[in-house]
Amino acid sequence: MTRFRAPAVLLILLASLGPAAAAPSPPTATTSAATKSAATPTARAPSLAKAPPPPDLPDLNDLHERWGWGVESVIESAYRACFRTFVLGGRIITLRIPFGENNDRAELAGGDLAILGGGKADPSLLWEGISGLVSSADFAAYTATLADGREKVIVFDLVTRRWEESRDLFLVARAKAGLYPGLPHRPVVLSEGGGLDEAAVYDYLWAVGGLGMDCSGFVWHSIGTVARAGGLDLVKALGRPFRGTNSATAPLYIGTWFFTPDNKAFELVDDRIDRLRPADILVFRDEKGKPVHSALIQSIDRKAGRIRYLQSTDEAPRDERGVHESYIEFDPTLPELRLGDARVRWLQKRVSAFEGEPASTFPDDGTRYRAWSDKGIYAGTGRGGGFVVRLRALAPALKKLASARAPGS
Repeated sequence: MTRFRAPAVLLILLASLGPAAAAPSPPTATTSAATKSAATPTARAPSLAKAPPPPDLPDLNDLHERWGWGVESVIESAYRACFRTFVLGGRIITLRIPFGENNDRAELAGGDLAILGGGKADPSLLWEGISGLVSSADFAAYTATLADGREKVIVFDLVTRRWEESRDLFLVARAKAGLYPGLPHRPVVLSEGGGLDEAAVYDYLWAVGGLGMDCSGFVWHSIGTVARAGGLDLVKALGRPFRGTNSATAPLYIGTWFFTPDNKAFELVDDRIDRLRPADILVFRDEKGKPVHSALIQSIDRKAGRIRYLQSTDEAPRDERGVHESYIEFDPTLPELRLGDARVRWLQKRVSAFEGEPASTFPDDGTRYRAWSDKGIYAGTGRGGGFVVRLRALAPALKKLASARAPGS
């Protein structure tokens, strides 16, 4: 599968970035009798001279070569807006916007766990916050702690938005044995002191920074990008539900509950593969038939038998948490198959956000899409509990994009 990578020229620019003026002031690490303060690191982060050479970076530059000038390339551009490359801890690391949802893991926190933008903020705002966080003294201390060559656990506290390290042998042994010592609002990560990587930065941004984008926030960001590219004011086109709002505030009123055929702004799409198209929204339900997760189809390769869809979730392998790409494979000679058909292969694995936490209810997206077929729209049909919807108001923009050509052609 092709992975997103940022252009090499961006690395030079980002290396010189300081904290953004609008970025929040990050908290400092806590101390306790059982822990060593992360604010007094015992080792320095690796120097930039030890950084590996930039990887091969063909993917960013082939946006239109690969995806053309239509809706596929527009959705891809919305996806790529959720990635940036930084030089951190002497390493070149491409970051993705984390998954973030208000009150996620709040059941034992004793209060609300709000995040920046409520999971609906525009990527540009989130990157301002991220740039400030990774430029902070606290993040430098975190980086040095992870690079000190010593075995430890890092404990994050979602209530205080702080982190601390512990070298308590019993706690480390429990983590190594798979006996997870954390709580939902106090996740624990085992570190062997080998330095910073993308997953470790993600943990910090999500837990300490308190920012991210939830599933419906990402879908809205993507279809909004499509609308603008097609010359459509989506908030105005949707009318009544968003009176008194604008493009900045409208996402705050959006959730996965919005993406249903009960909402007249959407039409239910037969989920036969030959009926699907880019910008269609995949909706997953819970055991009560309630929509709880959404994703967006970016492209359909009918010759190769592959659907690429994009989503934001933290129930994914550690290096995929947040905004990421996912794939569905099907037999190109059987385009009449529905997404819930067992012969359609959903490749996206679902795992717990932190190693050692209780496993996800479903092993993959396909199992989740097909679950609870006795609930909701497809009850009694055997087609699965998930469904697909299409935003009616987007039709003029999609029509315009269908005829888009390269400038000057």
